[in-house]
Amino acid sequence: MTHAIVLIEAERSALATLGGELADLEGVAEAYSVTGEWDFVAILRLREHDQLAQLVTGQISQLAGVVKTQTMVAFEVYSRHDLEGLFSVGQ
Repeated sequence: MTHAIVLIEAERSALATLGGELADLEGVAEAYSVTGEWDFVAILRLREHDQLAQLVTGQISQLAGVVKTQTMVAFEVYSRHDLEGLFSVGQ
């Protein structure tokens, strides 16, 4: 499984609709509108590493209103939510 974080800069005209469009893409687990230099953050969870380029360059960057993206691929995944789930098995 490949996990990645994509930072997205959007045109002002796309701010109201882009979050929903991102969330609808296969492989986008979560999409957030955020403050700061970037407008959106998309959390990607993909079965195959090869799907990453197709999703980011073939779909996300092609959405209307996307100005630029920056992708960070995760080496390790740490999540308190996932750890709590492991310890609750059988309870």
